[in-house]
Amino acid sequence: MSEVRVILHTDKRQALLREAQAEIRDNQGRIPAGDFYARKLSEAWRRARGTQAYGPGEGRDDIGEFSLERFRDLPVTPRESLKADPLRYAAVSPTEASKYYETTGTTGQPTPTPRLAEDTIWNTVSVAEAWRPLLGADERVVILLPSDVVPVADLVSGVCEYLDLAHIRAYPFATGITGWDRLEAMWRTFRPTTVFVAPGVALQFTRLLAQRGQLDELSSSVGRLMLLGEVNTPPFRTRLGQWWNADAHDASYGSTETGTLAAACAHGRQHLLPAATYFELATPEGVVPLHDRGGHDQGRLVVTPLNAHARPLLRLDTGDEVSLATDCPCGSAAPRITVHGRASDGLRVRGTPLSVRAVEEVVYGVTDATGYMLEVDSEGTYARLLLERGVGTGRDREPEECRRVQARSEELLGLRWDGVVFVNSLPANTKSGASQKSWKRSNIREVEAVR
Repeated sequence: MSEVRVILHTDKRQALLREAQAEIRDNQGRIPAGDFYARKLSEAWRRARGTQAYGPGEGRDDIGEFSLERFRDLPVTPRESLKADPLRYAAVSPTEASKYYETTGTTGQPTPTPRLAEDTIWNTVSVAEAWRPLLGADERVVILLPSDVVPVADLVSGVCEYLDLAHIRAYPFATGITGWDRLEAMWRTFRPTTVFVAPGVALQFTRLLAQRGQLDELSSSVGRLMLLGEVNTPPFRTRLGQWWNADAHDASYGSTETGTLAAACAHGRQHLLPAATYFELATPEGVVPLHDRGGHDQGRLVVTPLNAHARPLLRLDTGDEVSLATDCPCGSAAPRITVHGRASDGLRVRGTPLSVRAVEEVVYGVTDATGYMLEVDSEGTYARLLLERGVGTGRDREPEECRRVQARSEELLGLRWDGVVFVNSLPANTKSGASQKSWKRSNIREVEAVR
């Protein structure tokens, strides 16, 4: 029995599903009116007062009764505070949860994340309605995402149940269950049309099929790759789409703590979900609401999830630098978002800042590599780039590719690598997908500098 049907086993929850469906559909693709936000923020505020972080208690100030003025005056909640003591922000204990998840711990210890049925229903409906224009009625979906501890596969499965789409979970790193051979056999029988997959897993599966000479055959049924669970970049999506002869989309943006904040449209751009979250931008002039950002199109994203029950958060500073725009061929009035990531996710080599997006612009822009790793020293004085050889590419081309990499790196990054080396294969943690989604953990290895 599916997870969506399991949580809808009571009349109360079925009524909640209908309420969520009506509200999300009424406000889809636009920024809701002020009275909508006043009502939803009041409800979120009331739930937040039931937590240690926002409610009354010894040595704490109660945030008081809701008003829009009090909300605007409330200090932002630093992401670091949530990570340091996550259960202070929870309205229920882990033992009271309908579902229990943890973050992957990319910045330290994993964050306990209990969820109630209300959290699951609202988030599933919000994402499903956003993805509905992408997914046809006869879609066959395969979900190559982890199913344990983290919520991403549960979400996609729930969306498929909601939209009544045939689907299967087949995470190839679930040792002893799926495996690459079984995945390939299943593919021939099921003939998926849409693949939800972590970028690292997509790389590994692509490479394996190419080595076996099966990529053309198995990709023939696939029209769409939906990437999620990790950071992915436009050059990577372009290269992956070429390999599979399919459209590759950055499917969604969000976190285990906040739920889904943005989702891809039919034209492959990501749009915020303003009916599910109240968005603000932290700018040099202060924190401004999404609907009144006064010309500010860049800043740090601050979010108040409107339908969070197990862990209501008020004005959470995500730490993510973003750009917003309103131009999209899909016609949605919900802002289009580009996520630039956190400054803390980058590193510096000889004073030059490096980010995953900049590095992948080089790697997937000028080479046929199926993966990469940076070797750096602790002082930031040395950096070597390891590139995984593309299947069937001749080694005689590698010196020229190395020259192109160095030239493009100097142009784009302002950095010349201490070495660019092609290798036959890279460690599995660069490919396992969403279990090691931190760029610093999966694609960077600290070494002693070569003197």
